Amino acid sequence: MKTTLQPTIPLQPEAVAQKTVYAILFTISFSHLLNDMLQSVVPAIYPLFKERFNFSFTQIGLITFTFQSTASLLQPFVGFYTDRKPRPFSLSIGMCFALMGLIMLSVASSFTLILCAVSLMGIGSSIFHPESSRVAYLASGGKKGLAQSIFQLGGNAGSAIGPLLAALIVIPYGQFYIIWFSLAAILAILVLIQIGKWYKGHLHLKMKNPVATQAEKGPGLSKKRVIISLSILLVLIFSKYFYMASMTSYFTFFLINKFHVSVQQSQLYLFGFLAAVAAGTVIGGPLGDRFGRKYIIWISILGVAPFTLLLPYVGLMWTVILAIIIGVIISSAFSAILVYATDLVPGKVGMIAGLFFGFAFGMGGVGSALLGWLADKTSIGYVFQICAFLPLIGIITGFLPNIEHKK
Repeated sequence: MKTTLQPTIPLQPEAVAQKTVYAILFTISFSHLLNDMLQSVVPAIYPLFKERFNFSFTQIGLITFTFQSTASLLQPFVGFYTDRKPRPFSLSIGMCFALMGLIMLSVASSFTLILCAVSLMGIGSSIFHPESSRVAYLASGGKKGLAQSIFQLGGNAGSAIGPLLAALIVIPYGQFYIIWFSLAAILAILVLIQIGKWYKGHLHLKMKNPVATQAEKGPGLSKKRVIISLSILLVLIFSKYFYMASMTSYFTFFLINKFHVSVQQSQLYLFGFLAAVAAGTVIGGPLGDRFGRKYIIWISILGVAPFTLLLPYVGLMWTVILAIIIGVIISSAFSAILVYATDLVPGKVGMIAGLFFGFAFGMGGVGSALLGWLADKTSIGYVFQICAFLPLIGIITGFLPNIEHKK
């Protein structure tokens, strides 16, 4: 790994300021792929757990709530702390927590043990995201939208691959085969140790980087306007990730219940949706750099509403097609939202990344718990009918300031 990374890394601060370090960006993106692939195994095996342990939808939702809560609550604090005292090797430490959670999940024999296992995986994720976002920022060379998209691409690709591998490895053979995913966790630990070495050696360039220094000046908004803008962004995250929770946690159940497909078929359709999410992530960042992040956020969230409103009422073929369209459009928002937020609060990349990743995971957890309870009280089809209206909240994007013009 050392011989791969070092030749492409410029040694002068000026070079880092002007040149995007793609070797680091794609390596941290690959680490993000491995991390989120492991995380996505949890919802992918819900049908297996539901059948084996006779869980209710409420219990399924509580598993996601526990998983996402531990992944969300720590992130802002981790980001705030590492903004002041960066910890390059915390990335590999976080992956060690995920590894322990995977091993426990493969042998868990009760609801309580499953909750403990997913908590460990959530802690690993909460450590990983703030520092890895800073690595992407440091290697961006000023192309923050592109860098965040490359970073997010890895995560979304991993989220798509996880259910596919679960369908091939875990669903046919049983819960214990989850342990094979520990090989990916060990690989991620080794890669992140190398990333940590690069990160440690280049921390001093952050303050010398003219591009970063210019960004520190901020958009010139009042503190009140910044707080209002951040609040709007968090509401948009709520609408996006509540809807995403319905898809990632319950889309397979929706397909099985409505169209009577097999568990493996439903996982393949979920893979199609998540692959579309990965593709949309690549699109969002560069388009935000070019045309303005506010407009990409607007189109991504509000623009997906016609398709979410149609999805609960069409046949299997159109359900899959609409899910893919929804995945591409709705996923293009997060990179733009995160970079927009870091522009609002310059110099706090770790804290902002922790806040937004944490809030996103938290909303996913709360959404899964509430939607699982609602599915038990009504039906899984009703859940999708209600969630279809969430993207309409995207209309509030119009209240965001055009900070790209101000800069």
